[in-house]
Amino acid sequence: MADHSDFADGLVDVHAHFTTDRYIAAAKAAGHIEPDGMPEDYWPRWNAGEHLDLMDRTGVAAAMLSISSPGVHFGDDSAARALASQVNDAGAEIVRAHPGRFGLFASLPVPDTDGALAETARAFDELGAAGAVLMANSRGAYLGDDRLAPVLAELNRRHAVLFLHPTSTAGHEGFDCGRPQWTTEFLFDTARTVVDFILSGAAERYPDLRVIVPHMGGVLPLLADRVELFRSVSGVDAGGPIVIERLRYLYYDLAGASNATQLTALRSIASADHLLYGSDYAWSRPEVVQNALATLDALVPGDEEGTWRESTTRNARALLAT
Repeated sequence: MADHSDFADGLVDVHAHFTTDRYIAAAKAAGHIEPDGMPEDYWPRWNAGEHLDLMDRTGVAAAMLSISSPGVHFGDDSAARALASQVNDAGAEIVRAHPGRFGLFASLPVPDTDGALAETARAFDELGAAGAVLMANSRGAYLGDDRLAPVLAELNRRHAVLFLHPTSTAGHEGFDCGRPQWTTEFLFDTARTVVDFILSGAAERYPDLRVIVPHMGGVLPLLADRVELFRSVSGVDAGGPIVIERLRYLYYDLAGASNATQLTALRSIASADHLLYGSDYAWSRPEVVQNALATLDALVPGDEEGTWRESTTRNARALLAT
């Protein structure tokens, strides 16, 4: 894993996305014409110049790039392997072309275990990836699923950073009420995979895996006590507040529609040294990114350790340096 502790002064954005023309074409060919319920023209055409301009205007020194939903696996293992390699090669080239400004969270073609293990080795050992990105569910496989165990074990062996991102679930049409999946369903899918990670015992089996949970934890802060209650009364791994303890071990980015209610809830499960900044660019438009930053500046008070910008940057540098 590459050491990205030498980023220039300024915010470090751990939740930023890029696309390639080949990636968008492959996703559309697989049926993702309207991405997660949004109009077709919402697909972002990422380019480095526009992203760097936004970063410079908003005080962001460096951004960790990843592929967002719908990921790279659309049903065919061979095609998923090829697409993962293509986007990772493209991401690595962006990092090389703009030293100190970008890092890469590599895509893995899960749930194809063999393909994911091969791409993990290539991405970390040859491309210098800073971590990996997994969708909250990989064609129905959540983090506690046995199919993902070999991949999580290898990432754990590498002490890797694992960035999670929600995606549409199979059969979402039955419960998303016809609205874009990011409206509410993404927040629940994030909670599903983290809860599965904990209750399945995977969080305990892979203690060196450093997981970033997106969008301020989604609905996790509101469900944590309920899940803890379920675990204790059902006899699942009874003994002690395991769920809350495990949640505090995870990292959380501040991407999304920041508001006082969400931030207060997040503080109930997250420690200050595990909070990170995330913009969600390029899926979030520049004006949305700027408004979210202004909201965070207004809502998050500084402390003896400095402003939220300073503390999240310090947290990101520490996370990415090891």
